Amino acid sequence: MTTIADVLYTANQRLQEAGVDTAALDAELLLAHALQVDRTWVLAHENELLPSELIARFDELVARRAAREPLAYLTGQRWFFDFQLRVTPDVLVPRPETEELVERALHWLRAISHALVADVGTGSGAIALAVAKHAPSVHVYATDISVKALRVAHENAERLGLTSAITFLHGDLLTPLPQPVDLILANLPYVAEVERAHLMPEVGEYEPPEALFSGPEGLDHIVRLLDQAPSYVRQGGCIILEIGDKQGAKVARMAQRQFPGAAVNIYRDLAGLERFVEIDGIESH
Repeated sequence: MTTIADVLYTANQRLQEAGVDTAALDAELLLAHALQVDRTWVLAHENELLPSELIARFDELVARRAAREPLAYLTGQRWFFDFQLRVTPDVLVPRPETEELVERALHWLRAISHALVADVGTGSGAIALAVAKHAPSVHVYATDISVKALRVAHENAERLGLTSAITFLHGDLLTPLPQPVDLILANLPYVAEVERAHLMPEVGEYEPPEALFSGPEGLDHIVRLLDQAPSYVRQGGCIILEIGDKQGAKVARMAQRQFPGAAVNIYRDLAGLERFVEIDGIESH
């Protein structure tokens, strides 16, 4: 008979050999998903015997993870901020650094009530949902060019009870917005095409390329958003962009040219990498 401890040991070895950095954790989370329990239960029942059909299901998940399919796509979920998101291969897996963008947005919103916010390229809805949940006086417009991504985001909003706080809009960048907003938030594609071959397999082989890549320097989407932005930002408004860690100076220069009266700052993430450009005090056109 095979116990939980047995299958976890085998899975851990297999994932380590496949180059998965978090092999033990991933094995535990995959088994919890297969059993429809939480990880704590798995760890507390290592001597529990498992039926053969469950072991077969778990082995299939481990094989897919060993092929470097992202854990979030296998379990269909990912924690972001303080809630769980449904995640599918139609959207990027939300990153921890994007939580820092939300923190900056919430800090800015403390000074203004009943603000209008745009989350551009919403994907799973992570940013829009976190802002709507923690700044209940705002209304968020969440845009995306992908209908499939918008469907995932809307399902997440329904599950979290936030549909009344968010309007989902299909279209390119800012163009679907019905009116100017106070705050624009955007985690747009920012990976340069030349970096495609150097990405982790989980990213380069499985995540949607249209949500990752943005021309030869990774800046095409950001350039277009900054070009559109003057028509969509209210007086005194702000734009916060998540960027690649070597793009700060270029994006800041573009922002300063587009908004000469605004304060443009580059901020680092918790890993010490340049990750955000904030354009504050924008004069409306």
